[in-house]
This record gives sequence, C-alpha cells and structure tokens, in this order.
Amino acid sequence: MDWQGQKLAEQIMQIMLLVFAVTAFVAGYVLGSFQMMVLVYAGGVTLTGLITIPNWPFFNRHPLNWLDPSEAEKHPKPQVTVSSKKKGSKK
Repeated sequence: MDWQGQKLAEQIMQIMLLVFAVTAFVAGYVLGSFQMMVLVYAGGVTLTGLITIPNWPFFNRHPLNWLDPSEAEKHPKPQVTVSSKKKGSKK
C-alpha cells in the first residue's frame, strides 16, 4: 500500500465508521433496541475492516520507485553537521 493508498484507506474508514455509527444509533432508537444498535455497528466495523485492512489493488495506484543498490552507491548519503553554538543562552 502506497502513501496515498494509506490516506485513502483512512478516509474511507473514518467515513464508513461515522455512517454506521449514525445508522446504528437511529436503528436502535427507532426500534428501541440496544442489541440492534450494537449489531448494526458491529456489522459496520466488520465491513469497514474488510474493505480497508487488506491491500486491495486500488490502494496501490501510486507505487514508490526505489533506487537500485548500484544507483544508491552513486549518490552519497547527506552528512549531518552539528552546530556547537547555543542560541539564547543568558548569563
């Protein structure tokens, strides 16, 4: 799953859970049944998991292009420099 696929999966998950929560509340309220509310929400959570957890092909529309090891050796890693100056030190 690529980065944009992860974002899409999270957006789908949030929307589906919200829709099923509202639907479950309304169904439970109208029917006067707490059990029905819990069953509708549990079904929604299960369906949401089945849609968003597996690595479906539509979550891989923007694959990352990795460098070959030979190409990585041609480009040196950036060096991190540490500054010894302290900012804002008062005596």
